[in-house]
Amino acid sequence: MNPAVKDALLAGLAFLIAWGVSLWSTPRLREAAIRFGIVDRPDGKLKTQQEPVAYLGGLAVAFGMLVAVGVTYSFSAEILGILFAGWIVLVLGLLDDLGSLSPKVKLAGQLLAVLVMIKADVRIHLVFLPEWVAIPLTVLWMLSVINAFNLIDIMDGLSSGVGIVAAVYFGGIALIGGLSSTGFLGLALAGALLGFRRYNTAPAKIYLGDTGSMFCGFMLGALAMVNRYTIEHRLAAVVPLLILGVPFFDMLFVMYVRWRRGHPVMLGSPDHIALRLRKWRLSTEATVHLNVIVSSILGACGVAVMLVPLEWAAGLIGVLALLILVTAAWLKTIDMSL
Repeated sequence: MNPAVKDALLAGLAFLIAWGVSLWSTPRLREAAIRFGIVDRPDGKLKTQQEPVAYLGGLAVAFGMLVAVGVTYSFSAEILGILFAGWIVLVLGLLDDLGSLSPKVKLAGQLLAVLVMIKADVRIHLVFLPEWVAIPLTVLWMLSVINAFNLIDIMDGLSSGVGIVAAVYFGGIALIGGLSSTGFLGLALAGALLGFRRYNTAPAKIYLGDTGSMFCGFMLGALAMVNRYTIEHRLAAVVPLLILGVPFFDMLFVMYVRWRRGHPVMLGSPDHIALRLRKWRLSTEATVHLNVIVSSILGACGVAVMLVPLEWAAGLIGVLALLILVTAAWLKTIDMSL
């Protein structure tokens, strides 16, 4: 059998196994979370659900992904480094869900996980970047993705839906480029998120929690780096930013709005794009669907940037940048006062 076909079939099997394990384990972890009081309680402000919702969904996603990869793939040093560092982030998020970690402690734990990953030589590898630039850029990239994905986990099914799209794109690009390890991880993560999402759509029965949102953000950030984009031209290095465009746009928009108001950028507030769309006139389901559709379109644009000539890629990125600025200006006009 052709090696590429074999890898694609095994990656598809990893997707199915991860989906099945996550689908099976999610309701059981929900029961455990409710029994031990590991839940997100409504506060009438940012947390507006009708009743407490279980955490620990992130454990189901991680469990499904690891079982799938363990069954279908022979571990390399690179993959072991990613998974080991990912488990540091997973435990860090679990500790925060069980209690409450300060932003400084969480950031320190995330930094530790990133440095462990870099020690396994998992970092940004671009021939036009010297190592003294690539390593700090890797740290900045990973911390940004982890926290951007954590920030969009504010609405039923939003982060899981966007995460599935991003994981499929990273996994698919890797398989087409002959990078089986990244392909397996990407599709396993997508399958695990899909199984979990069965219980995460509105009204959600279980949340990812910091356990899952930070773990998924870490894995997506790592998947973005261990891939190939710049075969045609160097501008394709922006492809991961496009695939993860929804969480990055939300993070930068929220930081900008809070900064303009003179509020701490890390302080929670109802300034997120999804909440603005909900306040405007969209239902929760429509808001989530719109974000997933936009994420899919941005991912397709990323693939186009990889494949088209440099001039066309630059033009496409310019058009997207203009649309983003116009969208941000419109979103800012939505009145979020009660």
